[in-house]
Amino acid sequence: MTWNPDVYDQFKAARSAPVQDLHALIPDRPYRRVVDLGCGTGEHTLTLARRFPDAEVTGLDSSPEMLARAAAHEAPNLRFVPGDIAALSGDFDLIHAHASLQWLPDHPALLSRLWTHLTPGGVLAVQVPANHDHPSHRLLSETAADFAAALGGYTRFGTAHGASPVLSPAAYAEHLDALGAQAITALSKVYPVVLDGAEGLIAWTRGTALVPYLSRLDDATGARFLAAYRARLQAAYPGERLYYAFTRVLFVASKPTA
Repeated sequence: MTWNPDVYDQFKAARSAPVQDLHALIPDRPYRRVVDLGCGTGEHTLTLARRFPDAEVTGLDSSPEMLARAAAHEAPNLRFVPGDIAALSGDFDLIHAHASLQWLPDHPALLSRLWTHLTPGGVLAVQVPANHDHPSHRLLSETAADFAAALGGYTRFGTAHGASPVLSPAAYAEHLDALGAQAITALSKVYPVVLDGAEGLIAWTRGTALVPYLSRLDDATGARFLAAYRARLQAAYPGERLYYAFTRVLFVASKPTA
């Protein structure tokens, strides 16, 4: 996938609000090794590095475009490296993931894998979008189905019919408890965004949900895909103002010390 940091940052304030709430849930501890999974443009990784100056903080991302932008952020204890979340190695005192784990399938198995990379007493802090049942995503999946051949059968989440792997707060809490987690906090929160109708919603999704589709299509096919998606959105949202109830799931849990 080819990410465009400028397009992603078009709604920077709205996209940053959930991670600020997530950071408020992270306890202050003498972390030594911190990793930010899917660090993107790196602003929030830098925040972690400044908050925990005695920790070695690593931002991990698979996008060269995002990492190039992240490299502008500097701190003595901060570094950015290319890498795949699914292939994470090493042990960490704090594993942080802001709007990244939704791209990976099978979250119960994913939590179990991440848990093995957490040191005793360590903290897992995650925030994921949970708007997969919103018409914007449903209509995107319908459009993708019309272009299945051009997309080579790709579905956004790598699951049947493009079903999201994101779970409910209760399900995350239950899985974390089964892993032996302590001090579990899991919640859902709506971060409302007012958009300029269907066009505003397209601008929003261009930074995230549309990326894996358009990245797989040539320019002409991508233009037809976008036109088909636009037609569906305009039928669903004919007005000039759209209240987008942007929903996120946040959870934080600690691993026992023994």
